[in-house]
Amino acid sequence: MAVKIRLRRMGAKRQPYYRLVVADARSPRDGRFVDTIGHYDPKSNPLTFTVDQDKARLWLQRGAQPTLAAARILHKLGLVEQPWKELPAPASGN
Repeated sequence: MAVKIRLRRMGAKRQPYYRLVVADARSPRDGRFVDTIGHYDPKSNPLTFTVDQDKARLWLQRGAQPTLAAARILHKLGLVEQPWKELPAPASGN
């Protein structure tokens, strides 16, 4: 079973709240999941997120692949490498 670490949308209309979950790659975004490892609130100022780092490390060692959004959160905690590519600097002289 291929598993992914991804964000599961919760909350009311226009008030999103996300849980960081481990789910089968074939299940829908808000469908069945295996484990909850944290949460993320994009509406708070400043942004707040909490992650159970022991659970996250365990699932990463088992081969769970984080999505780009989940990888950005895990990168802030130092659990994964930088998940995106840096854009090259614009050429000077234009």
